[in-house]
Amino acid sequence: MKHLQCSAIAAALLTVTSVASAQTPPADQSTDAQRNQQFPSSGMEAPVTNEGTIDDGAVEALNEMSTFLMSTNTLGLTSEATRDVVTNDGQRIALDGVAKYKIRKPNGFVIDYTSDIKDRDFIYDGKTFTVYSPKLGFYAQVPAPGTNKEVLDTIYEKFGISLPLEDLFRWGGEGNVDRVKALRSAYKVGSATVRGVETDHFAFREDAIDWEIWIQKADPPLPLKLSIVDRNDPAKPAFTTFLTWQVNPTFTDADFTFTPGADAKRIQLATFKGE
Repeated sequence: MKHLQCSAIAAALLTVTSVASAQTPPADQSTDAQRNQQFPSSGMEAPVTNEGTIDDGAVEALNEMSTFLMSTNTLGLTSEATRDVVTNDGQRIALDGVAKYKIRKPNGFVIDYTSDIKDRDFIYDGKTFTVYSPKLGFYAQVPAPGTNKEVLDTIYEKFGISLPLEDLFRWGGEGNVDRVKALRSAYKVGSATVRGVETDHFAFREDAIDWEIWIQKADPPLPLKLSIVDRNDPAKPAFTTFLTWQVNPTFTDADFTFTPGADAKRIQLATFKGE
């Protein structure tokens, strides 16, 4: 899932654990803080191991989710995410960020990413793709093709920019045959409650990453949570996000128009040379 690793925002977005204490108190001596921690509840009665299992139902759930998302005319999305950054000595540091999306079919999107580390805006108006750094006052623009999908492909191939969460929209259709074949495991973990909403919890494994997704049980099949773990790094850094959706909100052309401020400076977007 190259795109979901999100190098474009603070890592271009697109997680998560707190430092564990040296000892865990017995169950009957748990602290108030531990008792008050709120984690999604799971329908699993016991841990599940499904190494090497490819469940057609899990793959179909992804297809149905993505097909629905791509069937909408407009979407609004807020992603509240935490990602791990690994220090030189292997310690994971959790950094938070919020990304707000406006998406229009077939040719328009705005992603406004805000964190304590950096801010980035990504704007596509149907003709031009813009990257803007509000804090630094710099922006870069390049001509863009005529559809959202073509833009996503072009900016990754030419500039190495992978926009956060774009894979959510890529699973429907025949274009994912190779992705499905590359899965090492795919299965339903069980049911879980995410922020008060009942969801189906699925787990997937690819060569370098493990990822999980929680999809709303009731129609429409919206993804409400996503978690990704990088297995290439010994520290296994993670990215986790909670998702809040608006289906078919009203947007105007002005929502997708970038107008630089008087002090904004235009710079060149560096060409991606690969590894």
